[in-house]
Amino acid sequence: MAVAVVWQSVPLIQSQLLSRQAEPRIVVARGNLAEDEVATIELFRTARDSVVFISTAERVIDPWTRNVYDQPRGTGSGFVWDELGHVVTNAHVVEGASRATVRLADGRSFSASLVGADPSHDLAVLRIGVAASRPDPLPIGTSGDLEVGQTVFAIGNPFGLDWTLTRGIVSALDRELPAGRGMVITGLIQTDAAINPGNSGGPLLDSAGLLVGVNTAIFSPSGTNAGIGFAVPVDTVNRVVPQLIASGRYAPPTLGVRTDPRVDALAARSNIEGVVVLGVERGSAADRAGIVPAEISRDGQIVPRDVIRSVGNIEVASTQDLVAALDGFEVGEEVTLRLWRGGDEREVEVTLDAGR
Repeated sequence: MAVAVVWQSVPLIQSQLLSRQAEPRIVVARGNLAEDEVATIELFRTARDSVVFISTAERVIDPWTRNVYDQPRGTGSGFVWDELGHVVTNAHVVEGASRATVRLADGRSFSASLVGADPSHDLAVLRIGVAASRPDPLPIGTSGDLEVGQTVFAIGNPFGLDWTLTRGIVSALDRELPAGRGMVITGLIQTDAAINPGNSGGPLLDSAGLLVGVNTAIFSPSGTNAGIGFAVPVDTVNRVVPQLIASGRYAPPTLGVRTDPRVDALAARSNIEGVVVLGVERGSAADRAGIVPAEISRDGQIVPRDVIRSVGNIEVASTQDLVAALDGFEVGEEVTLRLWRGGDEREVEVTLDAGR
């Protein structure tokens, strides 16, 4: 039996293939997102408008023409603090800048004025004049009750990629970082939420969308995220920022004593535990409490009298420890000092003075 063979031309076959390829594919419904995804999306939508992009410039003089112009210096992040247009960021974001511009999430840009800065905590406050449609301030949480393993979120502008959200956990608490000029920032939150250059000054939020820290630094051999970032805890922010707004500077409480890190080392080698008091300001908290400073012997040796061993429940072994301990209290607050003198210990109550 003969078989009829029908040959199709190549163009006809191609048109049939294209016809089949052009047919729409079946779309599968996404379904409901997981609860944690929905919560994260809502957190970002709620907080985004309160986060700002900060760009700074430095005024330079052309050595040949003597013309003065602004040269771009860097970028960073920040967030709206209150209804008065105050914006919180890192001190290092605006350090050395002659001009700062704050851009809001809705695209508006404002020239900012510097209200005050505190390098010892790497915090600064700017102010912008937002006449209408002011962004809401971020709601403030607490950091004293943070737990390692708790979920946190960072929002900022890494590498100029504006309004970026990253997620991680609290990796550790009470970390320390050198801040330059002999200063050390204490009590930092460590997180593995991705933080990169440009994130500085942006908020660290908990899963409720509350501010728990201000992103400030990373530890990385390459200069990019390595899973070790640090944030200034919000309890510190909430203590420092109101003073910066009120007076332009932060003055921690003080005892009115004079100490010296070099003497701390000498005392440690002599098995003296604590901070040797070298001087007491007249009329200060220490003077009112009857604290006695060290004396100088005839042969020029320091003879310790009162040695501070603890402030409240915080033990101190160096001048740095003492400064950090006092920073956790308020001016006018009454605290207990544990003192050592000649082998005997005693406790005295002092009312802290304002620093100068």
